[in-house]
Amino acid sequence: MPAPGNEGAAVTVRRLRLVLGDQLQHDSPQFDALDPARDRIVLIEAPGEATHVWSHKARIVIFLAAMRHFANALAARGLPFVYVTLDDPAFADIPGLVDRLKRVIARERAEELVIVEPGDWRLEQALLALPAQLDVRLTVLPDRHFMCSREDFARWAGGKRELRMEFFYRQMRKTHRVLLDGAGEPEGGAWNYDMENRRGFPKGGPGEIAAAARFAPDAVTREVIELVEGHFARHPGELTHFAWPVTRAQALEALQRFVDARLEHFGRFQDAMWTDTPFGWHALLSSSMNLKLLDPREVIAAAQAAYLRRKLPLASVEGFIRQVLGWREFIRGVYWQFMPTMGRANHYQHRRPLPAWYWTGKTRMHCMRQCVGQTLAHGYAHHIQRLMITGQFALLAEIEPQQVSDWYLAVYVDAVEWVELPNVAGMALHADGGRFTSKPYVASGQYIKRMSNYCTGCAYRPELRTGPQACPMTVLFWRFLDKHERALSANPRTIMMAKNVGRLSAEERAAIRAQAQAMIDNLDSL
Repeated sequence: MPAPGNEGAAVTVRRLRLVLGDQLQHDSPQFDALDPARDRIVLIEAPGEATHVWSHKARIVIFLAAMRHFANALAARGLPFVYVTLDDPAFADIPGLVDRLKRVIARERAEELVIVEPGDWRLEQALLALPAQLDVRLTVLPDRHFMCSREDFARWAGGKRELRMEFFYRQMRKTHRVLLDGAGEPEGGAWNYDMENRRGFPKGGPGEIAAAARFAPDAVTREVIELVEGHFARHPGELTHFAWPVTRAQALEALQRFVDARLEHFGRFQDAMWTDTPFGWHALLSSSMNLKLLDPREVIAAAQAAYLRRKLPLASVEGFIRQVLGWREFIRGVYWQFMPTMGRANHYQHRRPLPAWYWTGKTRMHCMRQCVGQTLAHGYAHHIQRLMITGQFALLAEIEPQQVSDWYLAVYVDAVEWVELPNVAGMALHADGGRFTSKPYVASGQYIKRMSNYCTGCAYRPELRTGPQACPMTVLFWRFLDKHERALSANPRTIMMAKNVGRLSAEERAAIRAQAQAMIDNLDSL
């Protein structure tokens, strides 16, 4: 339980300052003009936020544990706050966050509600509607955690027909003076070293990988784990391995450990996958950043300082910074640029239900078994596992995008909708038709074989596109090319795919179609 925060003070509250579970900034805008005599910070645990999608137990724990530690830090600073726990008996009849907030507003007789821009369109709309429902003023503060505001991104996007991250990223590098030489040119002479960062592990495997910082649950987190196991026993995922940072001090330690021991090798192997290797050389900082325990500026500064001080490989440092300064900021801008239509996008009109094994990992496909299995164990998979394994399969198998997006939002500890939805609907599924990506990201099982050892010992063979051992990823990839040949031929980035499928005979195409249809009609049995 969080330490008391003057919840019972008999005074009319002038302002309630709402801090959401993904807004745990030590320097939050909510502190700027806080009047301890008349203002109250409010944090609310709400069961509805765990059931809005069928959330992984680890995702629920990381949010609640971080919130409770944040509240204890507020108490240590002597700041007044109201904290509503998940099982608060005064709110037992109210599962929803906004409805719980309404009760707090009424109970505290607040005159004004102050919020920081949320990261979820659904929640923002509900909060913006409050003044029409209650006798309360609403003030919305900009979220200064991000290095590009919503307004600045909208100005950059302007009337552009296509939005491309690479050009946005270059502008951000210039604006924030990141990895530039004395003349303002990109360090090393190039903006992007992505081509150097696509290696698989050696044939013998990844070898020894420097361990990431992991944190044994303290008393507060153990209490949350027990609470979650009791309230959400039927939810997916395990908590045995829970060791994520849930405080700012832990997040800073995790950042330092990555920069000191793992950043050097991150770049080369950031796309690599290997059996029973859930983390590789990845930073494991996304959950801390998305909870806002870490500021992107300090993350970028630490990586850049390590490059200058220790002469780390530029490709590794630039590749990491591109994910933080480029892709992360770009995706957040895209989300707000295209909501709410992005949430309904379904370019290919895919309607099939999500296979049951996305929740269990019980499939004969070794790549999917590995990626879903580690997701259930840790609440984590890195970007290639998400894009080219679980995401690609969902696209090729014609799963309804909204079901896939809900799954991604549910199962990862770093999942907040502003980052999850564009990555899934826009990039993994191409459900928006390419509003900010230049092609659908699809490949056969041969790509997975090249980037991992997942195909070793699998029931399927990645080189086969027909027959009883044909790899589902390969079969469905060729079906996708066959089905969308005309559109792929019109895109310079996919024209070679179209040419490849065009070389197949009518008999080969017919066999692929028959094999693929049998698989698609029986996804749960793969």
